[in-house]
Amino acid sequence: MEHVDVTARPEDLVTPGVWALVGTFEGAVHAWRFDEVVERSPASGPSAAAPGVRLPWRGPGPDAWTSSLDETAYRHAVERVRHHVRTGRVYQANLCRVLRAPLPAPYEGTAPDAAALAGVLAAGNPAPYAGWVHVPRAACGPDDPGAWVVTASPELFLRVEGDGVTSAPIKGTAATAAGLSDKDRAENVMITDLVRNDLQRVCRPGTVAVDGLLRVEQHPGLVHLVSTVTGRLDPALTAAGRLWGPLLAAAYPPGSVSGAPKRSALDVIAELEPVPRGPYCGAVGWVRVGEDGAVRAELAVGIRTFWWTPDDGGTLRFGTGAGITWGSDPAAEWAETELKAARLVALASGARMAL
Repeated sequence: MEHVDVTARPEDLVTPGVWALVGTFEGAVHAWRFDEVVERSPASGPSAAAPGVRLPWRGPGPDAWTSSLDETAYRHAVERVRHHVRTGRVYQANLCRVLRAPLPAPYEGTAPDAAALAGVLAAGNPAPYAGWVHVPRAACGPDDPGAWVVTASPELFLRVEGDGVTSAPIKGTAATAAGLSDKDRAENVMITDLVRNDLQRVCRPGTVAVDGLLRVEQHPGLVHLVSTVTGRLDPALTAAGRLWGPLLAAAYPPGSVSGAPKRSALDVIAELEPVPRGPYCGAVGWVRVGEDGAVRAELAVGIRTFWWTPDDGGTLRFGTGAGITWGSDPAAEWAETELKAARLVALASGARMAL
């Protein structure tokens, strides 16, 4: 297995083969190339890539979850973002909270089975960019943090095919299409424009376009507004060793989970969120480097994502959030975070859900 710290040395992501990539919202991005890769169809299920006897997933109790921000604190933080909008510091900021719960035996003190949780999510909440990455710390070198991430992400961060690049930001969430508001539509347009500006930094002039705007997508238990931005990469960036530094510098972290202007929104997030997001709101996906150095990649925004680290034993985490603008109602924004979390947390806690 080969490891690259993509943040520190993006030019090293060049060895031909398939790489798994995980990035944190805070900016650490790592990639691993495996000695053996088994190609499979999505219909074969997530556990098919993991040989050996699979244990059934045993998750936390449904009442075991706690939040980094309770409802009172979250609603207060929404008001603080609205204050920053009123004073001109930001137009929008994505405000998130992290849920955590202890895992029961047999996972206490050992790594939980990522494939087992991925199977539960695939059955109860299929998602277009679902996946899991488990790189055990014991298999890693001193500068390799390993990874344990299971995602049911509905959102494309970056797709790279030859010189083409695509991003499909999500902004606007409701239980049904009828519940989508003018605020949702305005927020989506704002973030789509931010993503368009990000891609213009690495694309040939005149090639960046919004190919779809405010498309309604149905997902289990909710709907999203999705827009699609495409572009043609600068020819100097299409080889593996020259791509990732400029592309991540332009687009990371994803605009849909940070805010606008992005730099100011990140400062507001650091002020108001009490714990790091980790892989939540980062990136999860794969990169294929050809023998000729050409790149294909598909990276999801790390939303609807669970993660675990060996540092604090048997604790499972999950993030949820909402985009805050001047038009935000604190109670409604809290309810949106509850809606986004409810189905997946229930599945991880052992509930059976109808599609």
